[in-house]
Amino acid sequence: MSYALVNLLMSIINIYLLILIIWVIASWLRAFGVIDPRNPTIRQILSVLDALVEPVIGPIRRVIPIIGGLDLSPLVVIFGLYFILDVLRSFQATGSIL
Repeated sequence: MSYALVNLLMSIINIYLLILIIWVIASWLRAFGVIDPRNPTIRQILSVLDALVEPVIGPIRRVIPIIGGLDLSPLVVIFGLYFILDVLRSFQATGSIL
């Protein structure tokens, strides 16, 4: 695998991690009434974030139920993406995944 491809994958994963963290913070702000989802601009931003995050979070949410009002599926995705980043960094440093 080319090092340029590894760098591209790492950049995409880092951008997705940022999007995921923004989605989590936006869901907290929406839940506590800090932002108004009736605002058209906010609604559009939230729908774009939902469209980017829900395809990944949805299947995990079906496996891991919400515990005590806490949705742990974003945490599982974040840990999984950091594991993939670690494997890619290992490959980039040594040239081997193992």
